Amino acid sequence: MPRARAIARAVERALPGCAAIVYTLGATDEGEAWFPRVIAGEAVAASPLAAGGGTLGQVAEERTPLLFAAGDLSREDYAHLDIRRTVRSLAYLPLEHREALNGILEVLSFDTTLTPADLQQLSPLGAIGGAALSSGESYEQERNDSLASITRLTQLYDLEKSFSSTLEMDELLPLIGEKFREVMECEAINLWLLAGDESLQLMQQSGVDETTPAGSAQRPGQGIPGDVSDSGEAVLIESADDPRLGARSANTAAGGVHSLLVAPILDREALVGVVEAVNKADGSPFDEDDLFALASITQTASAALHNASLLMAERKVEVLETLVKVSHEITSTLNLDRMLQTIVSAPQAVIPYERAAIALEQRGRFKLSAVTGLTQVNADAPDIAPLNSILQWAALAEETLHVRQHGEEIDSEREETRAKFQQYFEQTGMRAFYAMPLNDDSGRVGILSMESSDPDFLQPVHIELLQVLGGQATVALRNAQMYKEVPFISVLEPVLQRKRRFMALEKTRRRAITFGAMALLVFLAIFPLPMRVDGDASVAPLRRALIQPEFEGVVGTVFVREGQAVSKGQVLAEMDAWDLRTALAESQSKYQAALLQMNHALAANDGAEAGVQRVQADYWKSEVERAQELLGRAQLRSPMEGIVATPRVDTLAGRRLQPGDTLAEVVDTSSAVVDVAVDARDLALLQPGQPAAIKLNSFPTRTFRGTVTVVSAKGQAQADTRVFFARVLVPNPDGAIRAGMEGRAKISTGWRTSGYVFFRNPAIWLYSKIWNWLGW
Repeated sequence: MPRARAIARAVERALPGCAAIVYTLGATDEGEAWFPRVIAGEAVAASPLAAGGGTLGQVAEERTPLLFAAGDLSREDYAHLDIRRTVRSLAYLPLEHREALNGILEVLSFDTTLTPADLQQLSPLGAIGGAALSSGESYEQERNDSLASITRLTQLYDLEKSFSSTLEMDELLPLIGEKFREVMECEAINLWLLAGDESLQLMQQSGVDETTPAGSAQRPGQGIPGDVSDSGEAVLIESADDPRLGARSANTAAGGVHSLLVAPILDREALVGVVEAVNKADGSPFDEDDLFALASITQTASAALHNASLLMAERKVEVLETLVKVSHEITSTLNLDRMLQTIVSAPQAVIPYERAAIALEQRGRFKLSAVTGLTQVNADAPDIAPLNSILQWAALAEETLHVRQHGEEIDSEREETRAKFQQYFEQTGMRAFYAMPLNDDSGRVGILSMESSDPDFLQPVHIELLQVLGGQATVALRNAQMYKEVPFISVLEPVLQRKRRFMALEKTRRRAITFGAMALLVFLAIFPLPMRVDGDASVAPLRRALIQPEFEGVVGTVFVREGQAVSKGQVLAEMDAWDLRTALAESQSKYQAALLQMNHALAANDGAEAGVQRVQADYWKSEVERAQELLGRAQLRSPMEGIVATPRVDTLAGRRLQPGDTLAEVVDTSSAVVDVAVDARDLALLQPGQPAAIKLNSFPTRTFRGTVTVVSAKGQAQADTRVFFARVLVPNPDGAIRAGMEGRAKISTGWRTSGYVFFRNPAIWLYSKIWNWLGW
């Protein structure tokens, strides 16, 4: 366009008052036509003109400059021009380069008539303009090709990224169909994959292709995809008249296939499938470029399909491993309860169900026996009752029942089934229910069900697994039921299992085990071991004294502090006994006065008065002694040697105490008493004087030793047992043991045989059970 514009403007400058139009050849639905690219000069409008018509057609045919005067032309000769002025002359100059016509220059004059000299003046412009248009078209073509290549690379990158976004085959196939259809710009894409019987199965159809119904299958010789799968070579059919397309479109009422691309999908030169591109969207036929593009993108699809198939194969292996594991578990035991729990729980590793259940047939009725996640089944529980009801109903049928709900629709042909499961799904929130009867030659064993809130939780591979599992479960359940009916089997079964395992050992190993067992019996019967009784231990002080005042008063002075060692008779505190001091002073003064008066009476030889004053003096003397005794009691003394145990006792000065209130506590730490809680069944082994070893939590590396002094005559409840306390006297010269410490103690009760030491408790338990059954 810029070069065409430069050509037109050059004419406009060379021939003032004239209009110039540059035409190039282009394609339309009817064929080729001359398109006006640039118009310079006065207002002129031009429309495309068919390549073989008008004056432009004459110039293209003769390839020489042409000049027409107004009198030589009719209006039809330049009907492609929309002008409002009178044309005086019309000139044409072909724009050629290397014998190729690249364009035509049309010149219109309105004021003057063009002469051959004017046309000769423009002749050099023909070669220059032709070369310019040719190089411009080449550049644009190259640029368009580059853009097309970039677009194709972008599409390939997008395809690879999209196909790598998932490994799920169900998600990958629709994605491949849509992306292929987008890249090929066609009406439909058919994706055929190779099945196990060497046939092609239509796995995905994107778009509309009435000639290929969903679920179609082909073999070589039955259609174009089948032939491509046999030959491995891509096919391009451009014409709708091809007999192969005619046979394919014969049964369609309208439309049909008028252009087709078919390419094989190869993975390491092995056929994976075939892809078809049907009818270009713009109606044009496919070409070799389209075939190359389709063959290129099939390589990306092949890698994605290969990865998805590996995932499917891995899942199949996982399913088979789970099947083998479940089969081994249900056939390795005859324990019915364990087998039921395995059947309803183990398949959940590969089958995404939310709940499974088994109802076993018992005397013509079905009993719900196992449910996923429950060790005990209560059929009347609110969350289990609907399941029990639907299982009883499903057990009436002889065939497998598979009911699903998508949206509001329940896919069942029977109205009764739809109504039944409409209510059940509303109650439980489930959206899929699968029930399979468990039958063998002897009749019905039970029914197995699985359910999920996902209506499509069962895939074909899962149903195949369930069919195999159902057969194995039926045989295992039947055997377990028959085995359970054998008398005393619950007692004999463990013994028989151990015997079988023992007999399966090698002879030398059996002999070694036998000798080892005999040696163990001799050891247990002869070799002595110390018998010990253990229990929890707690420390209590041996002696303690509470320091309490004998009368109400205020504590005046405290002479000790917490943790201080005190001796017997040491003053710990003193009460502020001002009343006692006053009474003592008053009694002393009156006693002295009575003595003076008695002495005066004796001096005056007044015997009667002297006798009266002597009585008064004796009275006040007794009062003085009494007051001194009471004042002495104001001093609070320790009655024994020990340690002050009262916290912050030195801060109690100034506190008023009543008789019986405790000022301080003194404990004797020279020795401690440890109470050992002994189980009631070990009481007969305890005797005073037995040695004991004690480990306290506060001293985990130190062992304290003492002697049992007393065994309590009354038991106490502790947790769910009854215990008796053995009180152990432990020396405590360094005062390390303190009241309230806890730990563990062992009391030595003498030597016994090792068998008695090891098996005394089990023997007592067994004897008590036998006595409960048979004793009197």
